[in-house]
Amino acid sequence: MRSLHLAAPEDLPKLLPLVAAFHDHQGFNTTPEHQRDAILPLLEGSPHGAVWLIGPRRAPVGYVVVSFGWSVEYGGMDAIVDELFVRSAVRKRGMGSDALNGLSKALKEGGIRALHLEADQNDDTLKRFYQRSKFFTREGYAYMSREL
Repeated sequence: MRSLHLAAPEDLPKLLPLVAAFHDHQGFNTTPEHQRDAILPLLEGSPHGAVWLIGPRRAPVGYVVVSFGWSVEYGGMDAIVDELFVRSAVRKRGMGSDALNGLSKALKEGGIRALHLEADQNDDTLKRFYQRSKFFTREGYAYMSREL
C-alpha cells in the first residue's frame, strides 16, 4: 500500500507534530518530551510495537501506532491499535480505512492473529468508521485500563 509506510527514526520530526495534534484533540495531558520518549523506541525497532505513517512519506497526514502482545484466546500474537490519527483537513477521503485495511493485511501475513482497538462508545461516527474496517464490539466486553 503506497499510503502506509513503516516509520523510522528519521521520520520523528514529521511524526511528532501529528502526535501532538492527536493528543491535543483527545485532551491527553502529555508533554512534547513524553510524546517523543514514547514514540522514539518504536521507531528504533522495539519489539513491542511499531508506527506507520499515513499518506505520502515526505508529508504524512496521519499515523497509526500498534502495540504487540500475546493472546492465548486467539492462539498467538495479537496487536492493539494504540493510536490512529488523520488530520481533520483530509478526513473522509478513505485514507484511515485504507491504512487500517492495509495494516490488517500486513499484520495477518506477519502472523498476527487478531487486531484490537479502543473506540468511544458514544461516538457513532467513529464506531461506523471502525465497523467498515471489520472491527466489532464484543458483546459483554469492555476494554478496561489501570494506570500504573
